[in-house]
Amino acid sequence: MATNCLNSIQRSLDWCMGTPELPGIKRKIYYISKNLIAKWPTFQRDENGRVTSSVLQGNFTLVADATWKFIVILADKSQLTSESQGEVPSQTQLNKLTAVHPGVGPDASAAAAYLNNGDNVFVVEDMKGNYRIVGSERWQTNCKVGQDNGQGPTGATSTTIEVEATDEIPSPFYTGTLETEDGTIDCSQE
Repeated sequence: MATNCLNSIQRSLDWCMGTPELPGIKRKIYYISKNLIAKWPTFQRDENGRVTSSVLQGNFTLVADATWKFIVILADKSQLTSESQGEVPSQTQLNKLTAVHPGVGPDASAAAAYLNNGDNVFVVEDMKGNYRIVGSERWQTNCKVGQDNGQGPTGATSTTIEVEATDEIPSPFYTGTLETEDGTIDCSQE
């Protein structure tokens, strides 16, 4: 039985001159332990298992009483990037989030201890209002947290959260809902 490899998922990639591409991420990110996720949204796939869309389908379903937590960050010092890793035919994306929180107090230090040793998923909103996922159901999310108490009278304090997460595509888009401690967020831009 022959496999049908001709069902192409390739598409043209256009861009109109003058269309603004706003850089950066917004000042509040969300995170939750993967242990608190009962069901994940999924990728749309063709019959060969290839991802056909960068937008996850469905919602995160959380276990009872679980909610997404937030971290307020310094948007001007924070960044979301992605790079290819591995070898053909098994290449994946390494999605990286650098999130800089201005505090170094007891709450920030407690969060550092938790994030350093937990397997979490993060949600970041870009400047166009798109929500992006950093973390996958398939692979562990690695976090490294550092603190800087500043230097002298003009230095700045910070807690820097460095996240690395393998996924099939660069930080997938999410259009479902987030159940946060402050209420439900509709990520669909509708």
